[in-house]
Amino acid sequence: MCSNDKKQFYKDYYLAAGECNPQGEMPLTLLMTRIIEVATFHANSWGVGYARLIQDNQVWVLSRVTIEMTSYPKVNTNYRLTTWIEDYNRHFSQRNMRLDDGDGNTLGYVRTIWMVIDMGTRASVDISQLSYIRENVSDIPCPIQPISHLRPIEEGHAVDYTFGYMDCDFNRHVNTVRILSHLMNMFDMDCYDNYFIRRMELSFIKEIHYGETCQLVIDDADPMCTPMSITDADGNDHVRARFHWQER
Repeated sequence: MCSNDKKQFYKDYYLAAGECNPQGEMPLTLLMTRIIEVATFHANSWGVGYARLIQDNQVWVLSRVTIEMTSYPKVNTNYRLTTWIEDYNRHFSQRNMRLDDGDGNTLGYVRTIWMVIDMGTRASVDISQLSYIRENVSDIPCPIQPISHLRPIEEGHAVDYTFGYMDCDFNRHVNTVRILSHLMNMFDMDCYDNYFIRRMELSFIKEIHYGETCQLVIDDADPMCTPMSITDADGNDHVRARFHWQER
């Protein structure tokens, strides 16, 4: 089920066993997929989704995302993801979301920052002329803090990874879900059996493309708060992230 409200859009889902992580819950990567999906559905309902923007050789891209959860949907349960626009300026649109279980209990919130880029120049596009955003800004509260300032990692350990075909999407760069998957794979099964990611912060600085070899870097000096980055051979960060953990 989907809503038709201009300012607030929601979609209902069912969590099947084949979608779950080993702990029988919605994995963070699936939540990220749903976040992108629901944002796309809402933009499409305004007539400014991919099908419209690509006519001008433009696309929406995710710039930053913060997710904060008290718990995750369990196997064989229903859940609802609701989205709305909080604010926007020339370069960015701030879209928030709320995740509820099938009984209407709130499980968590999401803050995302989106921008429009020109597919040819890869430069950002001025979105202030998109009147639909101004007309549909909502005052629905989002109680979680925005993304914090994620700094370069000064001390940590790293593994090399070369990004392949299955890491890339139609924009021909490495997609958000694959980036998150690689970061999550830096932690072992015991970690996920005993802890869950209470808050995740992810910031995209520069695109990663097919065939690039980068370092996945982690600073795990504090096991309950782990900064990470994806860094190229010249030492430039393409992605910065931070996981905040909570004991199960």
